[in-house]
Parts: sequence; structure tokens; C-alpha cells
Amino acid sequence: MLEPRVYLIGAGPGDPELITIKGHRILTEADVIVFDHLVHRRMLSQVRDDAETIDVGPAAPQSLEQNAISLLLAEKVREGKAVARLKWGDPFVFDSGGEEALFLHEQGISYEVVPGIPSTIGSPAYAGIPVTYPEAGDTLTLLRGDAGETSRPAKVAWSRLARIRGSIVTHGTGPQLGAMLKALQRHGRSPAEPAALIYRGTLPEQRTIEGTIAQLERLVKRREHREPAVLVIGRVTALREHLRWHDTRPLSGKRIVVTRARTQARDLVSRLANLGADPIEAPTITFTTPDDPEPLASACRDIAAFDWVVFTSANAVERFIQQLLREPGDIRELHGVKLCAVGPATAEAINRHGLRTDLVPERYRADAVATALTGLENLTDVRMLLPRADLARDLLPTRLREAGANVTSVTAYKTSPIDFDRDGAPDIYQMLLERRIDIVTFASGSSVTNFVAALGDDQARDLMQGVDIACIGPVTADVAAGFGLDVTIMPEQYTTAAMVNAIVAHIGRAASRDQV
Repeated sequence: MLEPRVYLIGAGPGDPELITIKGHRILTEADVIVFDHLVHRRMLSQVRDDAETIDVGPAAPQSLEQNAISLLLAEKVREGKAVARLKWGDPFVFDSGGEEALFLHEQGISYEVVPGIPSTIGSPAYAGIPVTYPEAGDTLTLLRGDAGETSRPAKVAWSRLARIRGSIVTHGTGPQLGAMLKALQRHGRSPAEPAALIYRGTLPEQRTIEGTIAQLERLVKRREHREPAVLVIGRVTALREHLRWHDTRPLSGKRIVVTRARTQARDLVSRLANLGADPIEAPTITFTTPDDPEPLASACRDIAAFDWVVFTSANAVERFIQQLLREPGDIRELHGVKLCAVGPATAEAINRHGLRTDLVPERYRADAVATALTGLENLTDVRMLLPRADLARDLLPTRLREAGANVTSVTAYKTSPIDFDRDGAPDIYQMLLERRIDIVTFASGSSVTNFVAALGDDQARDLMQGVDIACIGPVTADVAAGFGLDVTIMPEQYTTAAMVNAIVAHIGRAASRDQV
């Protein structure tokens, strides 16, 4: 449990995975999170459900002045709260972290600093530019920039700075960066020296423009280049030709919507992000306790009387085990009971509890489960328990009963739709309207149904024109086709990993066609 104090945490330059292990731990345990508007929203998905989150800073919907932010931090600690102050970049590198820490010190408020990666260090690294290199000078100068629209260069000794042989790195908007480049040339820096501009550093949509000092000075004067960027000046920028990696990954820059329930989306989101995609979490369903939990509880109390327990989802495994141990029960009560999983992800969920899976069919779908079970043994009078979702189809229990099995089907969890218009959710409708989404992924028929309902049945087909649709398997694809959606990606094996591989292959084929 965290002590009531302020934790000044560096969130890094954009990529939510660049926060330190210590920073992440505090973030997940804090009572209150006060965050800069530039902090990636995916980072906030790790906070406690009951934690208070407060968006502050100039770009926030309800921005606060710096004094008001400092007072807010002190007030929350005096209420006995542990406060995570999430700062973009590093709290003590060209940021207000030092000012906030000094205020807390003067108020007698306990605080702790957790350093982060500054944008001026992280963004060049993602662009393939080492800010120092043995043969590119012995100095690294970090220059303060301004997030505003000022065109005045920083107040430094430009004549001396221009003569230092080494790398210069700064962060600012187009007008100020242009003024800095002009000042360097005016005081003797060569107009032909290589430089680079890095926009939206460390994010999937990162963009890097290389050129000379003179060329970039002219470039940043244009209206389309006024947004904030990291500017790197020096011979090190020439190394990008050999060291670039971030924008060469197979899914670089692709915006991919993940519609899985948030509790199940982490693996898919992580796989997509590691391949360069920008995963947009838009869960369409959530899992809750069934309206009547007694049938599952009764089955768990009588678990030793069953011959098989058949699981068709990882979520069913977790809900079943939770109920089995609630009474209190004992995992050893499953001794002698055989366990069947619809696929490897479900089997992995079983194995995590120290249990062995007795059967996983070669094809990962409900009808394959029935075929595998009937082929394994005579099912006449065999007692089978199916803990499932409330909306699960009747195909599997029907097939098993036709084979002679005594089937008890109970609701292990309830599937409920989630409204797209909830606070903090991405505006999927607007993003589709503006053609800013490349792929939408579906891992269940219910996620398709709820996604279409959220967009509007009459509009979903038009909004999804030109968007690739990836479905985890044929059952989900059939639901999508029923709504008139064109499924363009489906793996041969019905797993998350296989679906990601299928997406990569599809993007690769499309890129090859474009090059012909």
C-alpha cells in the first residue's frame, strides 16, 4: 500500500510502454492520478477502477494554472491520498516538476521523484538517431523549447552554441524551431549541416523528416509543419539511414481497432503495438456476474459428480475457478474430472491454475469440440458440465446430447454491451467517418453485433467501406457477413496470435501490390 504523498512520475515521450517499472507500479496502486494531457490514454487503462483521474495542463478540457495544479496535489495528499502526478517526458527535464516539488517541500508535503525518458532522448532513439556518437562530437546540448506559438528563439548565447561541435536537440513548435535554426546560421553554424525533425515521437504515427539546417528552416515555416516536433542537429542524424527501426516494422502506422473486452484485450493490443500498429481500444462488451449465479454455484458444489467440464472460452475458465474456490472449495475436487478446452488460449487459462487439459480439438470451434469428444469415447450417460456465456449458442450442448451425454449447461458470466459514447472513449464513429482507421478486429460474434449497434445498423456498412475487417474465426465472420460487412482477414487457426499473423500477411500483400 502506498504512503500518502505525491509521486512525480515521468511518463516518457509517448509510447505508454516506456514508463519505468517503478512508475508503473505506483500508477496501478495510487488513489489519485493527476496527468498531463499529452500522456497516452492507454497508460491510464492500468489504474485502479476506483482511482480518481484528473486531466490537467494547457491542452486539457478543463486546464489548470500551474499554481492550481500544485495546490491540488497538496490538497489530495492532505486527504490521505497517494497521488501519482504523471508528467510527460521526465519531471525534471524542461518541465514543471521541479516547481511542483519545491511547492510541496515548502508546504511540508512528502513527495518522491520517479524519472522518465525525455522526449529529446526517446524520440531520436525511435527515429534511429543516436544523440551522441564517438565521431560526431563530444557534446550533447539539450535546448529548451516552447509548446506555444512563439517565434522567438530561446535566450541562450547563440554565438557560442553555434561554435560547439556536437549534437543539439530541442522540442518546440514550427515557428520557434525555425527561429532557432535561423539564429544558429546567423551565428556561424553551417546551413548545410544535417538535421532532422521528429513529429509525434515514439508513437505509431511518428514521422521523421531529414534535411539540412537551411532546408528545415524553410520547411517549418509552412502551416502544415507548425505542430510540435523534436529537432536534432548534427552529424548523428546521418546514422538514421542505417539505424532506423521504428517505422520499418510490418504494421507501422496502422490504426487497428480492438473490440475485445478490456480484460481480454491486453495480449492482442500488445502484439499489435510490438509490430508498430496503433491499437485503439474500443471494447464493445464487458463481462459481469450472471443474473442468477446459483446454477453455477450448485454445479461447483457437485463438481465431483461430473465426468467432463467443457470450456469454450478463457473467461469461462476464470469464472468457474473463482466460483469453485468461493464456497470455500478446493481445486483438488476436480480430481478425476476431465477437462476440455475449445482452443490453446482456453487451455492456457486452465493450465495457469495448475490443471491439466485432457482434450483440445484440432479445430478451435464448438462443433469441433463435439466431434472430438464423440470420437474419444462413448458419451452415453456421460455427465458433462458446460460453464458458458449467457449468449452462447445451443449447437454444442445439442450435439453432445444427441450423442447420449447428460449435459448441464450453466451461465458462468453475462455479456453486456458497452456504449461508445462513454467518457474518455475514443470517437470511433468520427474516426471511421474521417477514414482514419485501417482495420477493425473482432474476436466474437457478440462484439460484432454490439459494434454495429453502436454505429447504427444503417450506417455501419457505409462507415466500414474501405476498412479491413479481421475476424478470429468463421463463426464470428458469419455474424459480420450477416450485417453486410466484408471480412478480408481471417486466420486458419482461430487464436489471437494467428489473427495478428494474418493481419501482417494481409498488409504485406497489399504493400506488394502497391509496389507493382
